Amino acid sequence: MKFLWTTILAKDMEETLKFYQEVVGLKIDRRFNAGPGMEICFLGEDDTKLEVIHNEKIKSIEPGNAVTLGFRVDSLDEMIKFVNERGIEIKTGPVQPNPTVKYFIVQDPNGIKVQFAEQM
Repeated sequence: MKFLWTTILAKDMEETLKFYQEVVGLKIDRRFNAGPGMEICFLGEDDTKLEVIHNEKIKSIEPGNAVTLGFRVDSLDEMIKFVNERGIEIKTGPVQPNPTVKYFIVQDPNGIKVQFAEQM
């Protein structure tokens, strides 16, 4: 078995794509219309894929509190500076739960938790 992607629903496709491109650094792999009022975009390279779906028929999106998307960064301090410069609020951290990793968490434009982690 092989993991394919994680899917998120977007309130605003452009705002969501801007976050994942400019903040996370993912590149658009493919983007297409999937029927009336529905658009799908895949971001990422190789085995790391994020599927973003915007459906005009869905009026309310509740991301819940059970899922966090995690991304490795080279320098947590640099990433903290980067998100602060863009006015993105850090929701948790920085936290170092053990000697080999430290991280912090922000939210994307849809309320989904995004974790940036530095592996030591």
